[in-house]
Amino acid sequence: MQSHQRAGLMGLPQDARPREKLLARGPAALSDAELLALLLRTGMAGKHVLQMAQELLDTFGGIAGLLSREVSDLSAVKGLGPAKRAEIAAVMEIARRALAQPLRQRDLLNDPAAAADFLRLQLGERTHEVFALLLLDSQHRLIAFEELFRGTLGQASVYPREVVLRALHHHAAAVVLAHNHPSGVAEPSASDVTLTRSLRDALALVGVKVLDHLVVTRERTASLAQLGLM
Repeated sequence: MQSHQRAGLMGLPQDARPREKLLARGPAALSDAELLALLLRTGMAGKHVLQMAQELLDTFGGIAGLLSREVSDLSAVKGLGPAKRAEIAAVMEIARRALAQPLRQRDLLNDPAAAADFLRLQLGERTHEVFALLLLDSQHRLIAFEELFRGTLGQASVYPREVVLRALHHHAAAVVLAHNHPSGVAEPSASDVTLTRSLRDALALVGVKVLDHLVVTRERTASLAQLGLM
């Protein structure tokens, strides 16, 4: 009775089971919900695992939205216990590291699209503003990605001292600043420009160059450097 109520993958017809479908036709043949159902394995009382997977995707705005969330966000979803949250979080982190790997191997100035794609995944789906740093070595390859401040961002809430300390901690030669606009409007504001110049001047005192400041939304990324606002 319990296994029937939990509505796991084994309750599906043979040709509708995601695992068998994957093995027969490859992972690309599966929908996003089917891939997620493989991780979840079981649903909950009155809700099949595929339905649960689809509702999870709807709640977070699809795969990209799910990848951009924190583990704590998953704890609010009914039916996701610690084991399921841990498995989803592990897969999300694997995906993030896979996207970050090319940035660790190439000059970001020669591949700005890769940095933009990475940042859209990290920040584009957030419902609150997040200020982050791409910390780079002397060849402009990624050393680390760090989220530093959250909330309504501005010169008063992003502390230059903290940004300088993180750059020194990683022995960074350069940084790319980034933050998201949950409104979906990628155009930099006047306060974004003021903040960029304040951080540029503070980091210059310790020999760290600000290469760019990217404003990120779900669909777009605006570069203050390309707009001549640095």
